[in-house]
Amino acid sequence: MSLKKRFIAGVVCPRCAEMDRIRAWEQNGVRYRECVNCDFFEQLPIESAPPKELETRVNRPQEASPSEEISTVKIIDPKLH
Repeated sequence: MSLKKRFIAGVVCPRCAEMDRIRAWEQNGVRYRECVNCDFFEQLPIESAPPKELETRVNRPQEASPSEEISTVKIIDPKLH
């Protein structure tokens, strides 16, 4: 059985800074990446659970402020008065 090494489009090599030179493959629960332009090589364990999303002001639940009152705004046309 041969391994399928696939190029990753748009990725820049961290060593030689060339784009579209990194290829990746998985074998025995390990993810490998290498550059065909230089001697960059990296292996990473495949995580079973996806990484937790970092909490930001966008994805954090908004806290309601009890001191704020909601009021209706009426726009008055000055020509009618």
